[in-house]
Amino acid sequence: MGKCDRQKLTAIGAGAVFLMAAQVSAEVCSADSVSVRGAFGEAEFTVTVADDAAERGQGLMFVEQMGPFEGMLFVFARPQPTSFWMRNTLIPLDMIFVGADGVIDKIHENAVPLDETPIFGGEEIMYVLEINGGMSDRLGLTAGDQIRHPQLTGDVVWPCDDN
Repeated sequence: MGKCDRQKLTAIGAGAVFLMAAQVSAEVCSADSVSVRGAFGEAEFTVTVADDAAERGQGLMFVEQMGPFEGMLFVFARPQPTSFWMRNTLIPLDMIFVGADGVIDKIHENAVPLDETPIFGGEEIMYVLEINGGMSDRLGLTAGDQIRHPQLTGDVVWPCDDN
């Protein structure tokens, strides 16, 4: 085997190791990120989790900007009828309403900043992911896509490996 052949194999081996590492890291759930998958592929958002009444009440109020793949995950104790509004929210948001199984039920795109009109998400909502307005459309997210996060437990369609 010549020197060129060894270099090619080394490069191929390094690429394979990189791909394997990327695949392993994609399989790990983290408290500060939500993964979303669907026909569009997969995306990951860095999130703050709002899992008590005070955090959910504050939400993203007064936030002036978020990075393109940042957001907030609202977690409820049980599935319930859910409505959100944009009181004191300064940036447009996409609201992604998710059932207990981790499947997206509804997406409300580009909620208007400061609008206090209730945005109804559904009857059996357990999670709401808020991301920058228009991001759902840019990525191609649709109802039926799935999310994954360590707070999603029980009978979810895309569980974290350690659930």
